[in-house]
Amino acid sequence: MTTTYTSYKLITADLTKSLERVSEQPDVARETEYYLSKIGSIKTIDDFFADSRLYNYAMKAHGLEDMAYAKAFMRKVLSEGIDSDDAFANKLTDGRYKALVESLNFARNGEAATSFDRAQKGVADKYARQTLEQNAGEENAGVRLALYFSRMAPTITSGYAIIADEALAQVVRTALQLPDEFAATDVDRQAEAYEAAIDLKDFQDPEKLAAFLDRFTALWEVNNSTDSYDPLAVFGSSSGYGISSDLLLSINSLKLGGR
Repeated sequence: MTTTYTSYKLITADLTKSLERVSEQPDVARETEYYLSKIGSIKTIDDFFADSRLYNYAMKAHGLEDMAYAKAFMRKVLSEGIDSDDAFANKLTDGRYKALVESLNFARNGEAATSFDRAQKGVADKYARQTLEQNAGEENAGVRLALYFSRMAPTITSGYAIIADEALAQVVRTALQLPDEFAATDVDRQAEAYEAAIDLKDFQDPEKLAAFLDRFTALWEVNNSTDSYDPLAVFGSSSGYGISSDLLLSINSLKLGGR
């Protein structure tokens, strides 16, 4: 059995090739072909929501597959865009929503929103990466966490950003050898501890990030035996990283149509 460290290294040694293999999987290739053939004809948010296959593809590409059911919530995200500080997506701690708007910015670009490369190949590339991470997680949750962290790490600018994402927090707690109970301590104390222990600028440096993830994957292997560890406990669901209680409250407060 390959270790977490070895599996992660095998995937990332030639990440481009790993992503190509995922893209060539029949189910992935089929869904990507459909998305690329149809997305350019989508001119409005209503058009986008009307095609469930397109909508679900874009949601998965941005790691939001677990939120696909919350269409009123997602309509509000897309309708308000990200240009205003008061825009809904900018108020959400989770950066996945802002990333979705950046890919499909109907609020800013109107009917031209889907004509840009970021709305077409950019989303397809994200879909392949999400699938790669999910496939890796079926074999080893630690590898999925490491892949996710390597993708998200450059966006981490504060200890609070780590706290806001349980997957990121799990990686950091493991690397720092902090007990899971630490997550229940005061939020400000957690943020201070993370910022004191890690120079977050190191996550912008590929070599330092690689060293951090080498440490994580080695410690993950020690702390989580294959026989006793349940990967769903980390990821919240088979497709995403779970939904916080405050987010659920926000969803329930929305009226149909996102108004």
